[in-house]
Amino acid sequence: MSVSEWIQKGWYKGSPWLVPLRPLSMLVSMEAARRLRRFRKAKPVPPVPVLVVGNITVGGTGKTPLVIALVQAAKARGLTVVVVSRGYGGKTNQYPVTVDAQSAALDVGDEPVLIARRTGAPVILDPDRHNALQVAVRDHQPDLVISDDGLQHYALPRSVEVVVVDGQRGLGNGRCLPEGPLREPASRLKEVDFVISTGGGWSGAHPMIMRPDGVESLQGGHSLSPQDFLRSHPQVHAVAGIGNPKRFFNLLNILGLNITPHVFADHHAYQPADLAFADGLPVLMTEKDAVKCKEFAEPHWWFLPVTASLPEGLLEQILDRALGKD
Repeated sequence: MSVSEWIQKGWYKGSPWLVPLRPLSMLVSMEAARRLRRFRKAKPVPPVPVLVVGNITVGGTGKTPLVIALVQAAKARGLTVVVVSRGYGGKTNQYPVTVDAQSAALDVGDEPVLIARRTGAPVILDPDRHNALQVAVRDHQPDLVISDDGLQHYALPRSVEVVVVDGQRGLGNGRCLPEGPLREPASRLKEVDFVISTGGGWSGAHPMIMRPDGVESLQGGHSLSPQDFLRSHPQVHAVAGIGNPKRFFNLLNILGLNITPHVFADHHAYQPADLAFADGLPVLMTEKDAVKCKEFAEPHWWFLPVTASLPEGLLEQILDRALGKD
């Protein structure tokens, strides 16, 4: 078990070894509250409607599928949409960068490429999301800008805040970093516009379910329904380099697959040797992982896209709030 895995286990399952870190966690909590008060006092107004999709915990909670769903719903209204993002996991250090469907995930990060490919919307990368917003407005004249993450980036003005929580893992021990997994105190959830829960119920949150689409070959041109894939390939190597791999593995178990799980770090830069399993069984991975493996994919490598499913009318409600129409 790596140090990172040991720490995360302590955050979510408890560990007395983390208690000495409490003074640092209290400082993080106080600083987060101070920054939020300063932001609320300034009340910056964005040049166009800005919708922030973020979380208050370290690690993945399912933000990207929600961002994709929101972009698709906005484009269905005829709106021009631009996404801004930090672009974690990419090698580039030249910003701002505009990502499209042809961009290399190893250069700009897996999630921006996934968003661009699924939605056709431009994605502007910049650690300074306020600068990314300015570039988006200057170059694309959008009706709406959606920020993938950036809840705590208070240089970015916003119209609406949406927080995604992992309903299975929750908020762990409820402590801020480094004793716990929180970027901000849990009370922050009471101040945002919408709270969305993935993978389990959460009091006061709207549920979001990840529904599997057809299983697709990384080499392209071949897609199977989950049922047909199960009949043809009942046993697979399951690969996940995401914030919560267990969510993906649970989904495969629900589909009836017999899996051998392989966990990689979030945003892992895959090499062919990572997936060279000696038994020749099919390899099934997340779509986020697939965007980084497509260039050297083998014929027996597959990925499972998922679509965010939310209560009827919720996407429209979020968009209306962002556009000032509710």
